Amino acid sequence: MDQPKIERVLRLMQLMSSARYYTIDELAELLETSSRSIYRYIDTFKNVGLVVTKKRGVPRLAKMDERDDISQLVHFTEEEAHVVNRLIDALDNGNVLKQSLRRKLRAACDCASVVDCIVNGKGAKNVHALIEAIERKCQVRLVDYASSNSGVVRDRWVEPFDFTTDYNQVWCYDLEGEKNKLFKTTRIGGVEILEEGWIAEEKHEKGFVDIFRFSGPERYRVKMELDVRARNVMVECFPLSEQYMTKVEDGKWLLDTEVCGLMGAQSFVLTTREGARIVESEKME
Repeated sequence: MDQPKIERVLRLMQLMSSARYYTIDELAELLETSSRSIYRYIDTFKNVGLVVTKKRGVPRLAKMDERDDISQLVHFTEEEAHVVNRLIDALDNGNVLKQSLRRKLRAACDCASVVDCIVNGKGAKNVHALIEAIERKCQVRLVDYASSNSGVVRDRWVEPFDFTTDYNQVWCYDLEGEKNKLFKTTRIGGVEILEEGWIAEEKHEKGFVDIFRFSGPERYRVKMELDVRARNVMVECFPLSEQYMTKVEDGKWLLDTEVCGLMGAQSFVLTTREGARIVESEKME
């Protein structure tokens, strides 16, 4: 994309988030382009994951109305925030940017809404629909959901209410099974927003997701002994694991954490061969 186009796109984003509500024709006139180009730019916004809504009959960039500028349109997951925080910590204390970066990170992490995050991939359209349903507190039909547990592809009737890391999964209250479940967004064929509003909001509750990104109804405590290489691989692959590690001796680390099951830990042991081993595991009461 050349410089004039980049400037036009940025200007369009600014106009779509300003206090005034511009029509497509007005946007085209202000940017000295065609209405067709405006529609094409808006489609691009949607494809890269920006949330576009319609208010008063005109297109808007969702949730930007409450922000001072586009620089605040960032949502960090817990893992991302942990990694960025480590990078900031590595800066010299005399660096004038250190405190500024930490303030911005804190502001981004305190943002309660998930709709400001950029969503990529083939599931972006479904994620947009789920975000809208959450905002409107509507029930949805997950069309042709392919379950890996049952091996069955069928529609699911749910109330979506939150997402996990990178929008890979959505927390929903399953109205048929009457319990909270995680559904992988990549396994959803389509999302149909229903007219009915939530009827079980008081039952909405996110479950526990462990450092290996597994979720489940039960928790187990697991202790793993790691050598230097396994410790480094663990931190690189699963950043949140670092806060549960202690150095027990030179070249040896102990990971002590809760998990939903042993699959993640066992897979990691197999991956690192003799670099990691499970030294204790018990079901938490």
